[in-house]
Amino acid sequence: MSPLRSQGRRPSPATDRLTRAASAPNGALAALPDAYVNVVRLGRSVTGRLDPRLRELVMIRASQLYGCTSCIAMHTRDALAAGESEQRLHALAAWPESPLFTDAERAALALCEAMTMVADGAVPADVYDRAAEWFDADELAALIFAVASINAFKPVDEASIPDRCR
Repeated sequence: MSPLRSQGRRPSPATDRLTRAASAPNGALAALPDAYVNVVRLGRSVTGRLDPRLRELVMIRASQLYGCTSCIAMHTRDALAAGESEQRLHALAAWPESPLFTDAERAALALCEAMTMVADGAVPADVYDRAAEWFDADELAALIFAVASINAFKPVDEASIPDRCR
């Protein structure tokens, strides 16, 4: 039992992720735990620099794009806890067509999609420029690192924890 559970508290989703990954035999976490923990820390490093609801929206959107159901569930819980509405969460997959998102959120989601699909080519300059219009330098950096952190988990988890992202 985790120390938090023994105290009657529920571990954070990140702690749950580490616990599940630690139990995977021959996974990346077992071989190099500090690297995995540092990816978690990267995601946490944007706390306070980016609106928590926006952070969770981009985390969910990236997870939708690469099909990680456990990541979608975890970040949906976090988004709801941060005050995000169920209506907007249901519309997130179709954000370009939805009137529920602000121009700033649209810019962030477009940047998230471009970064998540970067294997298809570079992030288009107009996508980056649009995000830079809505976010100051610190917020833009936080947004970029938030997306980078969630995208770092997919290949590590897929290689280390078979069927984890299903």
